[in-house]
Amino acid sequence: MVGKFTLRPALGRLHCAQGSLQEAIAAHTPHERYAAAHLGALRAAAAVLAARAQVALSPDRPTGPRRQRIRSAWEVLTEVAPEFGEWAVFFAAGAQKRASAQAGIPCVTSREADDLVRDSQRFIFEVGASLDALVQGRLSLETCSSDSPSQFLRVS
Repeated sequence: MVGKFTLRPALGRLHCAQGSLQEAIAAHTPHERYAAAHLGALRAAAAVLAARAQVALSPDRPTGPRRQRIRSAWEVLTEVAPEFGEWAVFFAAGAQKRASAQAGIPCVTSREADDLVRDSQRFIFEVGASLDALVQGRLSLETCSSDSPSQFLRVS
């Protein structure tokens, strides 16, 4: 169960994820669609991490100037929320392509972009469900009023 202290930041990140998904749906080019959809998924992963973050130093953990290596959100997500492990592997594999797409390089087809929008949409929905937001009525599933039969989540 998600505690009071971590639910608000998590829902804020989930709201940002939804914004990215809406941006992806409205994008004009495949690389813009792909980049926005991937960013939405990354923001949803950040919501899970925010909800499950624990700021605690164990007595056996070394303190001092030694730093741990920087890890991707996808790598941390696999440890913190193993139920999202397959999603983490999937989206981590597309991170380099997202970086190219964000740089404006047309590196994806329209089909790849549309598929990623649908996959990101599903991931965001699952994250919302795991945060118990759907049960609490803070998240609703709506149909997009565009030519595509896409559905998206709206955080209210």
